[in-house]
Amino acid sequence: MGYALNFNLIWRHFDKLWGGLLLSLELAVISIAIGIVIGLVLAVWYVSAGRAVRAAIAAYVEFIRNVPLILLVYLVFYGLPTVVDLAYSAQTSFILTLSVYSGAYLVEVFRSGLEAVPRGQLDAGKAIGLTPWQRLVHVRLPTMLRITLPALSNTFISLFKDTSIASVISVPELTYGAQWINFNTFRIVEVYLVTTAMYLFTGYALLFALRLVERRFRAAR
Repeated sequence: MGYALNFNLIWRHFDKLWGGLLLSLELAVISIAIGIVIGLVLAVWYVSAGRAVRAAIAAYVEFIRNVPLILLVYLVFYGLPTVVDLAYSAQTSFILTLSVYSGAYLVEVFRSGLEAVPRGQLDAGKAIGLTPWQRLVHVRLPTMLRITLPALSNTFISLFKDTSIASVISVPELTYGAQWINFNTFRIVEVYLVTTAMYLFTGYALLFALRLVERRFRAAR
């Protein structure tokens, strides 16, 4: 006798998936906001500091980029509290991990953007008497943002998908909700079909919205 699809139990517990989707979006938004701060500060520091600072930032970037995210999640949630006297929730632990993870990637994005700013714009700012700080804030950063916005959008969508890893430390995001329904209903095909559709629809909706933002920025140039 073949497997018969039955979505009734999935719809009965759909609140688990919907609540998980909203939490996944929240985790991604908070993490990329913190990651932008980390990435921007380190990128500005990298292009203006000496060799020792550059080496330290490069070491951070290479370490994060070459260690699996799931291992970082385990290290921060299980390992760090045993070494340092810290206590935090699984959700806080994951936000911290994903922020540091995204920050490492955004360092390279912002560094490339800063170095891509035309030299003529900086010289023009210097010619009209702008200080180095004013040239950074009024010339370099706005131009860098327009250059890096597509990469920033892709990073956000990638982080949204990466929130599924939070399920391994019992953060009740979308994948965790799917696992809960599977364990309690044994409707593995149905629940993961619905979850896949939710990830796909949300990802494409985010992509569409972010592309609109990119076009608005290009039109404002």
